[in-house]
Amino acid sequence: MFHREGIRIILSAFIIVTVLVISIDYFEIKYGMTIKIFLIIMLGLVLQFFRNPKISVNKNENYILSPVDGKVVIIEEVFEPEFFNDKRLQVSVFMSPLNVHVTRYPISGNIIFSKYHPGKHLVAWHPKSSTKNERTTVVVENNNFGKILYRQIAGAVAKRIINYAKPGKKAVQGEDAGFIKFGSRVDLFLPVGSKINVSINESVKGGVTVISSYN
Repeated sequence: MFHREGIRIILSAFIIVTVLVISIDYFEIKYGMTIKIFLIIMLGLVLQFFRNPKISVNKNENYILSPVDGKVVIIEEVFEPEFFNDKRLQVSVFMSPLNVHVTRYPISGNIIFSKYHPGKHLVAWHPKSSTKNERTTVVVENNNFGKILYRQIAGAVAKRIINYAKPGKKAVQGEDAGFIKFGSRVDLFLPVGSKINVSINESVKGGVTVISSYN
């Protein structure tokens, strides 16, 4: 199963690879077999990048779930200047190009803020990527956790962020909230003192791994 944001790219890649493979045979191009193998590998990478496997969402109103697949790279108290203008507990998950890049709602609730920012494309683990890179900021509010902010951040390779969250709509925990194309990071900003259930360098799964739990 593939994400809807990748269908056009997958079809284009398939057509291009097919035409090139046929052309290699027709024109008897030197090193044709090597080129064919390379083209098939590239097509395979495109297919795996846009995969959207079905998951069993670990749905629970007392959980904040990881919004993406990847590795936890930051857990620290920071000042959040865009929405809260106060200290928050930041948990950041880095996604390599090999991870599933679907963004999922970490909690259910009301979407009260959603904003896109054009920006740079620093490597996703750079300390300033959260405020300097192309990014979207979304805030979801629910009864247990209050206001939770998550931020999709484009990396050095990512060139487009897809965000489905719109103010006034309902977020449903674990459902598709967007997509980041080709390498990226997602930051969560939680209330200071939140119980954190993950550790640095831990691998997490979107819609499954519990980042924080309530009581």
